[in-house]
Amino acid sequence: MGLLGILLGLGLIIWLAFRGWSVLLLAPVAALVAAAFAREPLLAHWTQTFMGSGAQFVAQFFPLFLLGAVFGKLMDDSGSVTAIADFMTRRLGQERAMLTVVLAGTLVTYGGVSLFVAFFVLVPMAQALFRAAGIPHRLIPAAVTLGTSTFTMSALPGTPAIQNAIPMPFFGTTPLAAPGLGIIAAAIMLGFGLWWLARAEAAARRGGEGYGTARPAPVEAAADDQTVRERATTAREFDPSEIRRGRRTAAMPAIALAALPLLVVVCVNVLMSLLVLPRLDVAFLAEKRWGATSLAAVGGVWSVVTALAAAILTAIVINWRRLPALRDTMDAGANASVLPVLSVASLVGFGAVVAALPAFSMVRDWLLSIEGGPLVSLAVATTTLAALTGSASGGLTIALDALGGTYMRLAAEAGIDPALLHRIAVIGAGTLDSLPQNGAVVTLLAVCGSTHRESYLDLLVVAIVGPLIALVVVIALGSAFGSF
Repeated sequence: MGLLGILLGLGLIIWLAFRGWSVLLLAPVAALVAAAFAREPLLAHWTQTFMGSGAQFVAQFFPLFLLGAVFGKLMDDSGSVTAIADFMTRRLGQERAMLTVVLAGTLVTYGGVSLFVAFFVLVPMAQALFRAAGIPHRLIPAAVTLGTSTFTMSALPGTPAIQNAIPMPFFGTTPLAAPGLGIIAAAIMLGFGLWWLARAEAAARRGGEGYGTARPAPVEAAADDQTVRERATTAREFDPSEIRRGRRTAAMPAIALAALPLLVVVCVNVLMSLLVLPRLDVAFLAEKRWGATSLAAVGGVWSVVTALAAAILTAIVINWRRLPALRDTMDAGANASVLPVLSVASLVGFGAVVAALPAFSMVRDWLLSIEGGPLVSLAVATTTLAALTGSASGGLTIALDALGGTYMRLAAEAGIDPALLHRIAVIGAGTLDSLPQNGAVVTLLAVCGSTHRESYLDLLVVAIVGPLIALVVVIALGSAFGSF
């Protein structure tokens, strides 16, 4: 009965979330359903297990959600994201429209700009480029996804994406975990995705398809769609409803100024991880007043938080005259972080209740018995939970909350570097999270004015098939040569 309750709880979340119900309501109800079937105390699980785990997630990662959303809003309102997109368009031109969209998305998201901020800037640029080049508009979602939601989220070392930060407290790693394997995985995702998109474009040209007639989908309509909003906020760290708040500048900065804050994010992140934090005397962290923790548990988050804070200050200083409503912009960014962090925390709370049920031991034993060892088992766990929750960050946290300690013990016994666990977990979470119900997928299709029937096949190939190939390669290389 306990296992049936777990499956019913998961089914309830998937079914109703796909219909636009808020996960803030669904997660505790689903957790109580699972607990009831296991004949466990309901109120204790709600107030102690569910809320305790959700609160811990907020305590660990809210600074990243907050600073990431504020930075993204500043880059948007200052015209920096638009300036980068225009620069890429001028440099590569419409004859390389597909590559232009992918690389523009890569630059802004690897530099820390929130995914949904990038969507609302890149899609109009892509529409203009694809129309001029005669490329079907149905390929726009796949091109944008490849540049913004694949290797820059899960593979490139040092990425400030929340998904790359989540394993750090569990494994004691940094944002630069397994950099060589991450770069190889990124190259596979990018190369495979560009090959598929080029193939799709060539086939469309041979068939005389052309751009087609895209349905108008103004930003306001997508941003204000409540169903889109509910799904989106479980997927990424920015509430789309805040995208129109604040005031955008009419004058874009020069490309050097536009890109400077992105460079600051990357450089400060690397410096904090490799040079600054390792030299600090942080013995005080072992004291009870600081949570009796260690630098290994908090250092990775500190690196990303410092990098985003430095980038925010840089963006404000260099764009002071281009931010006529700075307070409104900052408020919008701060507000945009609240619903996403609470939504993911609710999924984490649900996972904590499930993991505390006696029947979960059957799931744990099955995962750990998978042939291929801890690396394959970890990949299956994160991939499956990300698929079920429709959230890479939610699925990843649930998996590591329940099994992170177990995998660390198995890794120590097998001589596996925790950095390898980190990279495999993140790449695994960034595969099946892009199933049709995923909030980022729904939001992007709404912004593009496309449907699942038109655009999802190509999006599936670049967002799921490519990352799965990269995951298999990383597991094989990591098993053979270890972390590098």
